[in-house]
Amino acid sequence: MSTDAQQQAARGWNHWHEERTATVAAPYGPLSLNGTHWLSDHPDGRIPDVPGQWQEEDGELVLTAVPEDGLTVDGKLFSGRVRLGADRGPIDGSRVAHGGRRLVVLSREGLWAVRDFDPDSAARRAFRAIEATPYDERWVRPGTFRPYGISRTVRVENADGVERGLGLGGEIAFELDGAERTLQVAVEGDGSLWAVFADATSGDTSYRFRFLRPAAPAADGTVTVDLNRVLLPPCAFADHFICPFPPPGNTLPVAVEAGERNRIDG
Repeated sequence: MSTDAQQQAARGWNHWHEERTATVAAPYGPLSLNGTHWLSDHPDGRIPDVPGQWQEEDGELVLTAVPEDGLTVDGKLFSGRVRLGADRGPIDGSRVAHGGRRLVVLSREGLWAVRDFDPDSAARRAFRAIEATPYDERWVRPGTFRPYGISRTVRVENADGVERGLGLGGEIAFELDGAERTLQVAVEGDGSLWAVFADATSGDTSYRFRFLRPAAPAADGTVTVDLNRVLLPPCAFADHFICPFPPPGNTLPVAVEAGERNRIDG
């Protein structure tokens, strides 16, 4: 890579890192998650510190509230009963709010939960930066995507201690430290890839596992594996996310001293 190309790539990484930090620190970024409350843990529908009554009914979540609860639905003060589906859009666009808080409806494997996002969370107030290793071209590796004939689902533990399914559509292969390495990946709706992996730095000089999100492979399966853009998972910023742990085989025996490493509080 020429000097000009290296400088351009480094500037691109700096811009990416700045945008990533701003996204994490945003009012409804991952740092603002104060709780994920599964309705199965609250059979009476009363969630501590969350107004209203939240219950499952015929495959939907039903919210019951009185004016004193101070809840709004679709931007209007709400009382009565309303059926809610899972929120799919941005956090600040969730249907239910309580002042500045956003109460986001979540459904996973047939179970319902309410997530409480608060811009005034302790984690957001404490956050200072994301520790990340500056760009180095040696961490940009040519790779090959090998799709599975049929998508596979493996059961993996999640950050909340519950085992859930993780869909995998293939693997990426690339050379690192003189040997071929492979990571199993999910294929997103836009064709991009997602790997949950650990390496020799995990739990030591970096968070216990990280994410890698390569762009969609070319028609011939070639893909760029840019380890400079390894990401911290959401649960590195708030304990209430349910991030999946790496599937079997996704722990690299080498140190990936690149990308995001840890959260820095001050």
